[in-house]
Amino acid sequence: MEHIKDKKSNIIVLMGAAFLMATSAIGPGFLTQTATFTEQFQANFGFVILVSIILTIGVQLNIWRIIGVSGMRGQDIANKVLPGLGYFIAALVALGGLVFNTGNVGGVALGLNVMLGLDTTIATILGGILGICVFLSKNAKAIIDKLTNILGIIMIVLAGIVAISSHPPMGEVISKSFVPDDIKKLIFPIITLVGGTVGGYITFSGGHRLIDAGITGKENLGEINKSAGMGIGVASLMRIFFFLAILGVVSKGTSLDPKNPAADAFLYAAGPIGYKIFGVVLFSAGISSVIGAAYTSVSFLKTLNKTIEKYENNFIIAFIALSTLIMTFIGQPAMLLVLAGSVNGLILPITLGTILIASRRKEIVGDYKHPIWLIIFGILIVVITAYSGLSSLTQITTLF
Repeated sequence: MEHIKDKKSNIIVLMGAAFLMATSAIGPGFLTQTATFTEQFQANFGFVILVSIILTIGVQLNIWRIIGVSGMRGQDIANKVLPGLGYFIAALVALGGLVFNTGNVGGVALGLNVMLGLDTTIATILGGILGICVFLSKNAKAIIDKLTNILGIIMIVLAGIVAISSHPPMGEVISKSFVPDDIKKLIFPIITLVGGTVGGYITFSGGHRLIDAGITGKENLGEINKSAGMGIGVASLMRIFFFLAILGVVSKGTSLDPKNPAADAFLYAAGPIGYKIFGVVLFSAGISSVIGAAYTSVSFLKTLNKTIEKYENNFIIAFIALSTLIMTFIGQPAMLLVLAGSVNGLILPITLGTILIASRRKEIVGDYKHPIWLIIFGILIVVITAYSGLSSLTQITTLF
């Protein structure tokens, strides 16, 4: 009986880690980026979605396996690779997480505005309070596991319904996903989308959750792979559904409202009901990402400072409160979310490169042999994202 209970508990944690990563990856940033770029590049954006999914597989499998086998968080692995590097990466991830979380709170505000017609300032404050409420509980991690599962399923189902309703040009999607008109023009969208879905804190969220749950070591590699695969699958499905939902609208020549492009697309796709559906999707994406960003960003700091580790939940609450204050006084969440994705994309080559070096260090992974194909895949991703990230710097200025 105890064995069955432990197994059930493990499944909940594995799903929780998977959905924590997936819902962080398909947060308000992804929704806004997808709407913005799909309107600009139409069916060609299918190529960006395809490339981002392929890169996600390489990034996630490398990072989850090394974190899981070593039982060490990203910053601790980095300090083992090069003393002091962990502090640098933790600072980068926490800063990127703060920028991203500010946009996440803005996403919750937009969602509440669409659903209930609330003033965005009031909705922003309310969004921050809702995120804080999760971490006021002593069972915060268990709540995270269940909440992200529920919100993730809601997003997939609703986005799937709207994707069907919008009638996207599937023939053109399939064609342009493999042979786009101009690959060079898609470099900036690729690095932005990759940064927004696996950059910065996002790719570490699930792995760090498994460490907290004690699911580590080579003997648990099968469970780690299962959780990572589940997260990649959920995030990929949502990316495809949301892209198709937006494309079905813009392919008919409809211009979207730049202040809230994704909401506008859902309105055109399914009328007032579609608009309210988007509000639910955006709210779900926002609140789950607020939780994921705050939890993971602080998890990068807690082993570097005993005070943070001792009062982890208090620091997470402060992190969310600060994000909420910034969003309240800055505004413009749509632009901020696209910018945050680009910034996170610049962090990715550093963090993934560190993990790849760690995969060859016995003092980190012991006698575990990391697959050569994953190392080669990872190196290619580091090169691609480093080049793309540097190339995209000149285009970030066009957002202002």
